Amino acid sequence: MSYHFTKKIDASYDEALVRATEELKKEGFGILTEIDVKAALKKKLDVDFRKYKILGACNPSFAYKALQAEDKIGTMLPCNVIVQETDDGKVEVSAIDPIASMQAIENQSLGDIANQVREKLKKVIDNI
Repeated sequence: MSYHFTKKIDASYDEALVRATEELKKEGFGILTEIDVKAALKKKLDVDFRKYKILGACNPSFAYKALQAEDKIGTMLPCNVIVQETDDGKVEVSAIDPIASMQAIENQSLGDIANQVREKLKKVIDNI
């Protein structure tokens, strides 16, 4: 089982960020955090890296249900979505598969929530 959903698109990096954010919003997700990996690596290590952002996406309703079902689930929240440049000049957008990331947790009600979030994140990637 793959731990992510990925799609390469023929768009600019900035356009891909906008499209990812818009598709997440359509599925009820907001962006809680945005980590510019390229900028962070330059600042901390003085190395050059490709354009790469991690979007910490959260659907408040599902996050609340998950926290009620499993109090330590916050260690796996928010759901990460990445937008990165690839070597072939394309842009790739990937989202975590919550089913894969939560396999070790034995909680049936959490599994049901993860299935619903999985479908929403898969739809986001498919629609970009």
